[in-house]
Amino acid sequence: MPEVELTQESGKKIAITGKGGSGKTMLAAIMIGLLARNEMLNILAIDADSAIGLAYALGIKANMTVGELRRQMIEEPGVKAAVQSRHIRDVMADALEVGNGFHLLVMGRPEGPGCYCTINELLRYGIERLSKEFDITIIDCEAGPEQVNRRVVQGVDTLIIVTDLSIRGVEAASSIIEVVRNDETMKGVRTGLVINKVRDDAKPIVEIAQRQIGLEVLGCIPEDENITKYDLAGKPLMDLPDSSPSVVAVREMLQGCKARSGEGRL
Repeated sequence: MPEVELTQESGKKIAITGKGGSGKTMLAAIMIGLLARNEMLNILAIDADSAIGLAYALGIKANMTVGELRRQMIEEPGVKAAVQSRHIRDVMADALEVGNGFHLLVMGRPEGPGCYCTINELLRYGIERLSKEFDITIIDCEAGPEQVNRRVVQGVDTLIIVTDLSIRGVEAASSIIEVVRNDETMKGVRTGLVINKVRDDAKPIVEIAQRQIGLEVLGCIPEDENITKYDLAGKPLMDLPDSSPSVVAVREMLQGCKARSGEGRL
């Protein structure tokens, strides 16, 4: 399959969110895999979900996370002294993992039970700084509207909400878009819906989703038994074969976004 061609534009950010289990991590992994084939693009992948699902889907072990970096900065005097004279961009870059055609930043878990506020704030700051060094940043958000509500993804160009065919999936998508529409900082952000695990004819589903949620449907991803097989075998989803229905659908979605923009951009 040929590479996906997109115009380079430094700092472009795409966030992917939705209900847990809807397929947002799968979509992020396949998108990253397709975009990484274009050697002209410098790609940053961000696993902003504490479950660390994107790292697994990309076949990368996270040796350092934002959460662990923050713990070291607080608890280890040597680390704290070493970073005081450095730019936050360079400090956050210490947590970057190098993948096949992309770099990965993993949020990880907080230092203890309770609120994710401080780690989310550090992650937001890291996204703002690091994304300027890359052409495209793809963020796999935590499930639900929380990170949108906490403005972790503030400044993104495109927000993709993923839903499956369940009522809970549609309700979660509706709650996320409600937060977006009530947030002045998200004005002007292109927001679209991706429907996952589609069976048979997708047209009725698209019409219902557009009517209930009021969002442009960017694409539909059919059920793909290869995803189940790869998950069971612990194989990275970005290595799915080109003929997989999910890969074909995501590639068509990317090309459709390019055509609609008229400028080769998402």
